[in-house]
Amino acid sequence: VEGYRNFATKLWNAARFCLMNQGRPQAGYDPSANRLTLNRWIVGELAKTQRDLLAALEAYRLNDAANLLYHFTWHSFCDWYIEFAKPLLESEDAAVLAETRGTIGWVMNALLRLLHPIMPFITEELWSQFGDASAEQLLHAPLPALDPALSDAGAAGEIDWLIRLVSEVRAVR
Repeated sequence: VEGYRNFATKLWNAARFCLMNQGRPQAGYDPSANRLTLNRWIVGELAKTQRDLLAALEAYRLNDAANLLYHFTWHSFCDWYIEFAKPLLESEDAAVLAETRGTIGWVMNALLRLLHPIMPFITEELWSQFGDASAEQLLHAPLPALDPALSDAGAAGEIDWLIRLVSEVRAVR
């Protein structure tokens, strides 16, 4: 129970971080048009997570489905993407800032849709900040339509290498 309370707190804090940095869903945002490696990586990770999530749900492996969302949210999104995105969100380059804000808002919006069946109350509350006009309540919002083509092997390779490097440095410390 304590671990999942911590998870809910982590999700809430990630949402607050997004809002503080003006990371909200943007009309016309196209994740396939991302130029920055980090943004292409997180979009691809989300698409891969959704693909695996749907397969787990179809096989009635609810524990695997919840575990996939837990690991994507805690590790990929919060631990790595948000930390690596902080310098981008302080950039003076308007294009970098706009793409990163759009990406972080888009990912949070999609993540809330995916998490809703497992954590309905907190996701519904956060939806009031990250939702879109097509669904007043998250309960009525469709699952995100994530194209498997959003996965970028080059971006995944670069960021995975960086994650391994940082992890090794931390282990040595």
